[in-house]
Formats: sequence, C-alpha cells, structure tokens
Amino acid sequence: MNPNDTTAYAFHGTGAQVQAIEFAYTRSPDQDASTPAHHPIVVIGAGPAGLSLAIDLAQRGQRVVVLDNDHRLSIGSRAICFSKRALEIWDRLGVGQAMVDKGVSWNLGKVFFHNEQVYQFNLLPEDGHQRPAFINLQQYYAEGYLVERAMQLPNIELRWDNKVTAIATRDDGALLSIDTPEGSYQIDAGWVLACDGARSTMRNLMGLESKGRIFEDRFLIADVKIEADFPAERWFWFDPPFHPHQSVLLHMQPDNVWRIDFQLGWDANPEEEKKPENIIPRVKALLGQDAQFTLDWASVYTFACLRMDSFVHGRVLFAGDCAHAVSPFGARGANSGVQDTENLAWKLDWVLKGRAGVELLATYGPEREYAADENLLNSTRATDFITPKSEISRLFRDAALDLARENEFARRIVNSGRLSVPAVLHHSTLNTPDIDSFVGTQVPGTVLLDAPVSRAGQSSWLLRELGMDFTLLVFGPAPAWTHNLPHVQTLSIGADLIDVQGLAAQRLDARPGTAYLIRPDQHVCARWRAPTEAAVRAALATATVTTATA
Repeated sequence: MNPNDTTAYAFHGTGAQVQAIEFAYTRSPDQDASTPAHHPIVVIGAGPAGLSLAIDLAQRGQRVVVLDNDHRLSIGSRAICFSKRALEIWDRLGVGQAMVDKGVSWNLGKVFFHNEQVYQFNLLPEDGHQRPAFINLQQYYAEGYLVERAMQLPNIELRWDNKVTAIATRDDGALLSIDTPEGSYQIDAGWVLACDGARSTMRNLMGLESKGRIFEDRFLIADVKIEADFPAERWFWFDPPFHPHQSVLLHMQPDNVWRIDFQLGWDANPEEEKKPENIIPRVKALLGQDAQFTLDWASVYTFACLRMDSFVHGRVLFAGDCAHAVSPFGARGANSGVQDTENLAWKLDWVLKGRAGVELLATYGPEREYAADENLLNSTRATDFITPKSEISRLFRDAALDLARENEFARRIVNSGRLSVPAVLHHSTLNTPDIDSFVGTQVPGTVLLDAPVSRAGQSSWLLRELGMDFTLLVFGPAPAWTHNLPHVQTLSIGADLIDVQGLAAQRLDARPGTAYLIRPDQHVCARWRAPTEAAVRAALATATVTTATA
C-alpha cells in the first residue's frame, strides 16, 4: 500500500457504509517505467482468498503486489458462513478476533420437514476450543477487515482498478498486461497467484477451464433487516407450508440482517424473482403477514460443482473459486479458498527463501485438489438431496426425513448441506507414516486441534503458540537435540506450555515423551512415542521435499 495514503476507511461502520467504500486508484511508478518492472509475487484478486494469501506471504517477509479490477468491496452478503478453520487461519493473519467480534457465532443447526422439527445437531459439542464452529458475517465485512490488515503491512501494495488483460508465461515467470483508468502497462512477475473468482479472467486468458456439473435449479437469496427473536442457529426447511415443494434456509447475520435462501426451481425467471414485489410475499409467508422488515439485498443464483484439472501451471497457481466452485450448501466455497491460501503461502515462502525447491510448491496442487474433490463430493450429495430430480429421489428423501424424527441412522442420511470441515490429507506425500500406535483423530494429514494452554501464567491457546515455520510439540522435557533443528520451534508441554485442562494430551493421545511435528499450515505431518533426532530430521525432509540433514 502507498505509505503516504492516509485515507480513512469506515470498515467498522454499518453495512451500507462499508459497501459504499471506494478505494482510490493510484498511479504506480511501474506505469512510467521504460521496461516492465519485476515483482517476485503478484496476486490477482482482492477477495477473501487473494487478500488472505497476500497477508500470509507478507507476514513471512515476502513483498506482494495485489491487482484488482475493481475499487470496492463485495456488494451484498454473498459468502456469510465462515468456519472454525478459517477463523483459526485468520487469527494467525491478525483479523480473526475482529471478525468474531462483529460476526454471529453459532454451533447449532435444526432441520424441519413440513412444519415440524425432525432433529438438531451441534457442530462443536465439546468445550476447549477458542473459536465456534461458524460465524455468520457478510462478505463485505470480512473483506474490509482483510483490506485493513493488508494496509498495515508495508510489503503489500494494493492496486485498485488494475485489470489483467493478457499473460505471457515462461519458465521463470510471466509478463502481465494491465489496463487502468490511465491506460495500459506491463509488469514482470516471478510468480502469479490467481485468486480472481469463479469467473476467473486469468483462467480464461490461459485457455483453461473448470469442469464438472451445473445443477438445474435456482435459488433466491433475500437479505432482510428485521428485529426478530430467532436464535443464532442454522434453520433448514424441507417442503415447508410457507414455501411448498421447495426448501428454505435461514441464517442470522450482524446488524439485524437475516439471510433467507428460497429454492425456486429451474423454470423460475431470475429477473422477475429479484423484484421486490415478488420477494416480499415470500418473506411474509415465512415471517408472518404482519412482519415489519426492509429488503437489504437480493440475488438469484444457479450453482455448480466444478474444478480445474490442475491448480498449478508453471509459475501460475490458482486458488479459491477460480480453481474450484461448489454449491453454497455446506459453506465450502470461501472457507476452502482460505485453506488453499494457507497451504500455498508457506510453500512459496520456503521456495523463495531457498529452503526448498519447486518440488515442494508442486505439492500444493495434489493436496488442495484432493481437498477440492472432497468438497465437491459433499456439495454434490447435498445438492442432490435438497433438489431431487425424480419422483423416486423425492420419495427416498421424504422417507429419510420422516424416519429422522425418531431414528439416529436416518439422520445420517438427511443432507441439508454437510458443513465445511478441513480435509484430512491422508495420502499426502509430505506425511511420515506412523511407526507407533495412537488412538484418536490426529493422524498425519489432519489439522491440529486447538486446546487451552498457559505460558508463564498467561492464558493462551495451542494453535496461537505454534511457530510460523515448523513446530515440534513434545509432551514432557524436550531432548537437547531438538533445539538444533533448522526452522523448527520446539514447544514442551510441561515446560514452555501448561496443558491446563489436559485436553491437548487427550486429543493427541499423548504420553510423556510423545512428540508431534506440525507443518507451518498447522497440519500434523509426523508423530512418535519416543522420537529420535534422525527420525525428526527425516520427517522434516519428507515434509519439505528436501534431503535430510545430519
């Protein structure tokens, strides 16, 4: 960001104020250069993925240029459900608390069939986690906090109204052609990180495509402002009396705004359905004819489950919605995009610092493509259940809903959108297989579970204590050799940190001497009952695609 730019932005104002913010276009010295200026990293797109990626890289000491073809935040609520994992990543980036403070936290979901609740579920039934299962927060607020954080980092330069119009790739980078309000210019990029959304210009410029399935159904999003006493829960109706033969989803948002999704069917006219005179009767049917509300924003969407064949194309890497797109049921879009960026940032940082070769960065593709496939599978199954396309499918669905009132097994069949959780990278080549026996979920490839801890008498959380690079978590005294491991922070549970409720040991099935090696993106990559220096160095080499050091 231009350090001389003292513009004040009302990121903490009302929704209308935040959406009205416009960022000033600033002419870059690159536009007057006789030859294209070189930048090691160029991020395309200033949405949640692009901004998260830029901040992560900048906090690791990398210089980043962010190009966005617009000069404002998202209009309308768009993505609203941000998961526990996204919040944990954003905690590390310095914006998690602001989002939680503004957002609506929730763990509980309820499923209705006709006008009767058939069951409810708790996405985080246990204590001992800093963050809730989800918060609801309009996308423009999330983007505002991320922009605010980016503006605090001197090694991020945000360029608004800079639209990429051409790319010429080569083995060591790419030449980008860019349009601005003052004409065109070019820059030379060492690495191009495309985060420019589902309608990706970068994907189109490179002649690439996303493949998959487009669903023949339409949904209306209506954000309404109302003083209501509904609890902060996710409510999903199948075939309710106020919207027969279709489904409805209700979520609370900040500022007394409620998000309602109405299934419309494939034959609905999008332009007609967006008109207030057609939206208001639907909302009144749900809330009551005497309900007093104002319409805040509305949109009609058709959804798809798509992904690119590969996220890595030489020096151009794709993340977020431009790499994969899912239906909104399950909140897998923005959340998986943020997880893409966490995977990508540390690997590119290590390559640029000369700690690893491009072979490490190449693992971004297989790991996040695997996660995308898991999201696509869950999203497709949810959409098929919610929008049955045959009478037999509808009969099966309705029978499952009837049985779910009294039977636990049937509740596992009901699918109103399996909510987003991080993928377990079981088959990652960066994992070291277990040689010891453990119980529980914290296998190599999983994200480390949080737990309350204390350091020097001060309350903290386990994830907050992890290092920017690797962390070796040792239960009990750490062997002397652990402090000589390159780019590894050693944390002793017992000396450095106190496991105040014993939850860290419980969740990790730890005994005295147990050790876990944690990647910079907080994934477990190896664990031992009694680690040796040789074993840990070998696991580090595996996790960074390098040669083990003596």
